[in-house]
Order: sequence, then C-alpha cells, then structure tokens
Amino acid sequence: MAAEGGGKEMNEIKTQFTTREGVYKLLTHSEYSRPNRVPFNSQGSNPVKVSFVNVNDQSGNGDRICFNVGRELYFYIYKGVRKAADLSKPIDKRIYKGTQPTCHDFNPLTATAESVSLLVGFSAGQVQLIDPIKKETSKLFNEERLIDKSRVTCVRWVPGSESLFLVAHSSGSMYLYNVENTCGTTAPHYQLLKQGENYAVHTCKSKSARNPLLRWTVGEGALNEFAFSPDGKFLACASQDGFLRVFGFDAAELHGTMKSYFGGLLCVCWSPDGRYIVAGGEDDLVTVWSFSDCRVIARGHGHKSWVSVVAFDHCTTSVEDGDPPAEFSGSDEDFHEQIHFGAGRDRANSAHSRLSKRNSTDSRPVSVTYRFGSVGQDTQLCLWDLTEDILFPHLPLSRTRTHTNVMSATSPPATGQTTTTTTTVTTTNPSGTNGKDNLSNSSSSGNPANSLPSTLPRSNSLPHSSAPTGGSTPNSHTGSSSNSSSSTTKGNSIIDSAFIATGVSKFATLSLHDSRKERHEKDHKRNHSMGHISSKSSDKLNQLSSSRTAKAEVAKTLGTTLCPRMEDVPLLEPLVCKKIAHERLTVLIFLEDCLVTACQEGFVCTWARPGKVGLLSSQNNPANSPSGTVV
Repeated sequence: MAAEGGGKEMNEIKTQFTTREGVYKLLTHSEYSRPNRVPFNSQGSNPVKVSFVNVNDQSGNGDRICFNVGRELYFYIYKGVRKAADLSKPIDKRIYKGTQPTCHDFNPLTATAESVSLLVGFSAGQVQLIDPIKKETSKLFNEERLIDKSRVTCVRWVPGSESLFLVAHSSGSMYLYNVENTCGTTAPHYQLLKQGENYAVHTCKSKSARNPLLRWTVGEGALNEFAFSPDGKFLACASQDGFLRVFGFDAAELHGTMKSYFGGLLCVCWSPDGRYIVAGGEDDLVTVWSFSDCRVIARGHGHKSWVSVVAFDHCTTSVEDGDPPAEFSGSDEDFHEQIHFGAGRDRANSAHSRLSKRNSTDSRPVSVTYRFGSVGQDTQLCLWDLTEDILFPHLPLSRTRTHTNVMSATSPPATGQTTTTTTTVTTTNPSGTNGKDNLSNSSSSGNPANSLPSTLPRSNSLPHSSAPTGGSTPNSHTGSSSNSSSSTTKGNSIIDSAFIATGVSKFATLSLHDSRKERHEKDHKRNHSMGHISSKSSDKLNQLSSSRTAKAEVAKTLGTTLCPRMEDVPLLEPLVCKKIAHERLTVLIFLEDCLVTACQEGFVCTWARPGKVGLLSSQNNPANSPSGTVV
C-alpha cells in the first residue's frame, strides 16, 4: 500500500534494474521459500539467512542452498538461473521447538555430493552440526548453555580448517570450537591469554581437551557479525557499541578500529583482495575502511533505515592495468563503460598483486573499480562503485574528468535532515594536477580537517546532469561551479550541525519526534525494524535518555580518525537504489551468474546478471511453475 503523500511510484516493487553492465532481472520462477509460498509472519522472529555450498556434483547441478524461516530450516538443490525452483522436494527440512535458527554456515572443504557439514546457530545459544544430505545430527554444542546463554549472532568455519569454527553471541563474546572436542558437563573456567583496548582473549582451563578452545570478549553489547579476511589471517568484528575492530586472528592482536557515525554496526565484509572493509549499521550509512591505512576513506548514504547486510561483488570488482591509455574526453559514465567487468573469480583473486602497482614507483596507470552492495530495513537494494578517484585521491589522474561532484550545502531542514546541493564541475587534467590531489592521509595528522581540501569529491562513478537552481532539494544539481568553494567552506559547519548539533537522535532517519506524516514523506521503514520505537511514554523517556548518552559517546570520537566528520571524507552516491521487497531485507549474496536477496517474509529471490537471464529454460513458464509468486 502506498504511503501517505508518497504516491504509488515510491512504493512500487522493482523487478529489474540497470547498471553499466546491463540489466539485472528478477527470476520469479527461481524464488525459494517455504513450500506453501505463504508470506511468513515475521513479527518477533529472527532474520532470514541464506547459506550456499557447492558439492562438485558431476551433473553440473552442484549448488545447494540453506535458509531459515522462523522455526524452520530448509535445504534445497539451488538451480539459480538454469531452472525453476521446485519447492515440493526439499532435500531436508527441520522444524525446531523452543528455539529458532539464527544463522548457519557450510564447510566448503568437506562438502561432497554425499555429505556436507552445516553449522546452525540458535536463539537460545546452542550450535548444531548437521548433515542435511545424510539427514544426520552429528553434534550439539553448548547444549546445556553452560558456555553462553545468549543468542548466536554469527557462526563461521575457520578458513582452511575442517574442524575449527567460530561462534559470536549477543553477549559480546566469541568462542572458538573444535568439532572433535566435547563441551563438558560443567561451566568452563578461563585463563587470560591476551588483553587489549576493549577486548580480551581467554583460554579454557581443563586437564583434557574440551570446548571452547578460546573465548573472545569484544567491546560492549552484542557482537553482531564477524568476517574473516580472504586469506583467513584477520578477523573483522562489527559490534553494537558502534566499533569495527580488526584482529590478527592467530596472534589475537588488534590491528585497527573504526567507529560508526551513530549507533551500532550490524554487518561487515571484506573486499576480494583484503584491502578494504565495508561496514553498515544503525547510522543508515555504509562506511569504507582501509585496512592498510586504518582509516575511513569514504561513506555512502542511500538507505533510509538500518543497513542489515553489506557484500562485495567479486565478479564485477575490476582491476585494469597496461600501457597508458589514449586521452579520453568523455563523461565518467562513458569512461567506465569501456572497463571490462570480468565474470570470474580470477580477476578478483589477482587484484591484490595488480593493485600493489598503483602504490609503487611504476607509473603505469591502473583503473580500479570495487563493486559492493547493501540491503537494509528500508527494503532497498543499493549498489555502489568504489573507484580510483576515491581510493587514491592524492595521486594524479591522467584523463580529463567531467561531472565531478563536490559537496556544497544549504541550511538543514527543521527535521534534522541534511539538504545538500551537488555542484557540477568540469575539470581538465592533462598535466596530472587535480583538486583532490591535496587530500592527505588523515591518520598521519592530529587534525584531519586541516589536511583536507576545501572541497571533497563524491563518487565519480555516476554522471550527474544539471538541473535548474530554483530551490534546494536533496542531491539536486546546479549548472554553475563559481560558488562551490565558498559554499563548501560554509557547508562544513552546516553539515556538522545537521548531523550532530541538532542531536544524534535526529540523524538520518533515526528521529524520535518526527510526525507520522514526515515519516511517510521520507518513506522510512522503521516498522520493518525488530526494535521499532514504542509509543509508550516510558519507552520514549528511555529512548531519549539513551540518545543523550549516545550523543556524548559520539562527541568523544567525532572528528578523529576513528570517526571523521561527514565533510572530511568523500560521500558516495549509490549506483542503484531500488525498493525490491515488502519486508526488511536480510540477505545479499553475489554469485557468478546472479545475485541473491531475501526478505523477512521468507522469500529468497534470484536476480540474473546481464546476459544470464536466457539460461533459464524456456519451458519454465507461469503455467508450469508454482503459484503465488511474490513481487
């Protein structure tokens, strides 16, 4: 149903979207859900999660999918873009009583056509090891809840190991298990192994081998998600206290930290080459963090509510090198259309070695494009391009730049929202000088703002057409650049006041006092949040009190390398931002021929990449497929 004043267009569910590679299309016949296809009543339930594994089946149909919906867990052959989903024949289906599945993970090292190892975490704290092909339950860890009684938030096999796995809980603790060890009949006793700033690692004191091997205590509040680096040597943790912490896994040493702009961090992922980490959370932003520099290099603002999942697209991430290119004088869109986006993993795997050339004395040009995506409680899918002008702002670019967007500002609206006007600037750079070259590494200065140019770039991934200047609207464009410098200098204080001085409680769409009409106008989907604000006066007082505390915490880190001000780093604009579901989105996974999303209603959707939609057999027509398909 359309929101008041929003119109039908704003709430229309999209079934396709276009990028430079072409058109991504929703394959309605490749949708996975509960067999009856009835939308799940998600009130109070845990997020729907999806896991994939390839069992190297000789038939060429080796992909398997697992997803949880409420108390149910399903395991299917995943046919993707090839054939329509047959929901009448799950390989395995389990219904749990007294607890719900919250997360799961396959071990790719041990997966065969006859057996797979699947870890499942539960809301009551237990972890189960099952084989859905043999339909066996191998082991149950933390069965008596002696290790941790809180909800399991994330479970992952340790990369390269057939027996070790890591489990995070909402208590803020992580535990390292070995499938060969038992958990014991008494509560474990721990001995301090290593301690650092806001974290500690303990070993389990026991005469015989038992689980857990290690206990990590990280930050304050829930540890919402963790992710191993591609080489398995580092661990990135996103916590409810708003901190991203990156550890050397084997040495249990803290490598670096980052603070969200506001609220908790809910999700985290690594770039395919391990050079960058993207995190998202309750500030409605996606934040890009450099592993080597240990600093925020960009933020992206496109979501209207909490960001629930971030993921890099290993197939579209591109690194190009070679001889100096011919002079190019078109727009950024035309330039990037000439970049070949690889369809395999080889390009992503070799990105690390070729990216190193960009920082070496070798002057050969390298064109870099990292593609990542995000989904949120606003039911929107956003795709982002992270390009070399953002990654290497201090290095000259050898081509002519057009449609370079810099931030200027107008007065913020009364609701606390920031209204920005992007000014279109045309820059010619044959000599290698660029306005962004003055951007230095903020981690080397105690005052990052002093080392920044007066204007900072937004993402150059998208062209921006000029628009009439009669009125300032969010993300509107003017045809003149004469006032960009002065307006941006003035805008620094305006942006700051809009995001902080007016109160953290009014940042982005986390407003406590917006009227119902204003929330409709912003198309904010807070009702999709599991923790939406109650209308009771006591709850409001508690929210206001916690907001004041949060504001005080933000003030301590704002403006530092942990949490730069909004004007201190480039602000990315989404390449694509589309509403694709009725309920909050909880899954985004990039596969070689498609991307997969899922919403809290229990529908797992497949989006064919450009040129891959034809792989779906023509015999799969609506007359032959199950009825009731959503979207």
